[in-house]
Amino acid sequence: MARTRLRDLLAVLLPLLGAAALVYAVLCIGVWTGQRALMFHPDANALREPPPGAETLSLSTPDGEHLRAWWLAPPNPEARVLLYLHGNAANLDARSPRLAALREDGFGVLALSWRGYGGSTGRPSEAGWALDARTAYDELTRRGIAPQRIVLFGESLGSTQAVMLAAQVPVAALLLDSSFDSALAMAQSLYPWLPVRLLMRDPHRADLAAAQVKVPVLQVHCQADPVAPLARAQALQRAFPQPSRLEQLAGDCHVPRFAHFRALASGFLNGLPRP
Repeated sequence: MARTRLRDLLAVLLPLLGAAALVYAVLCIGVWTGQRALMFHPDANALREPPPGAETLSLSTPDGEHLRAWWLAPPNPEARVLLYLHGNAANLDARSPRLAALREDGFGVLALSWRGYGGSTGRPSEAGWALDARTAYDELTRRGIAPQRIVLFGESLGSTQAVMLAAQVPVAALLLDSSFDSALAMAQSLYPWLPVRLLMRDPHRADLAAAQVKVPVLQVHCQADPVAPLARAQALQRAFPQPSRLEQLAGDCHVPRFAHFRALASGFLNGLPRP
């Protein structure tokens, strides 16, 4: 009797378990194939007018893509020059006011439009973004900007590229807005029921690169960031060797208005050792 009941129970459960396994496998395949659409939200529309005084550049990457960039030349030969690496949504048009403000504060700026974003060819990926960031850095050095004058300014997902680039090339400092330790950690917290580590193609492991960063770092982060929780910025902060700072802004925000931390950014940049 017991064997009959067990056999009947298995006859019911096994098809259900098989169906559940099939659904889970299909879900994993869907995440694998569609994850870049979840991570990147490019605005591919042509860029409008750049900030006052900016020059529009066309940069060519080693893999044949063509990138748009805005170049705001430094006001003097000793001024800091920021390589601005924006986040995963919209395009440079949305950043135009803060780029203009940085120039008003006495800094040069090279703002890069990632592949697939405003005026640039290609499709976004972590490997592609790494090539884009290095291409923009090389453009600055080609223009005679000494590495000791270059500051990487990373915003949101662009902050992970800024950290990884700073681990590879000489720069003066890192300025990070709404940063986090890795896209992998973010995904694991959002989807704990998925094998994210196995599925993720673009983990953006800034945490692994941070130990190689030997320059001053300033992170600026909202206390109640709904996209990149403060805990993720704190995890990145712990990965940096000193000197580094994490300044918290009150409120619920992600990529806060530049006016909210403009004084912090300017004080940090002006307080760096002279080149």
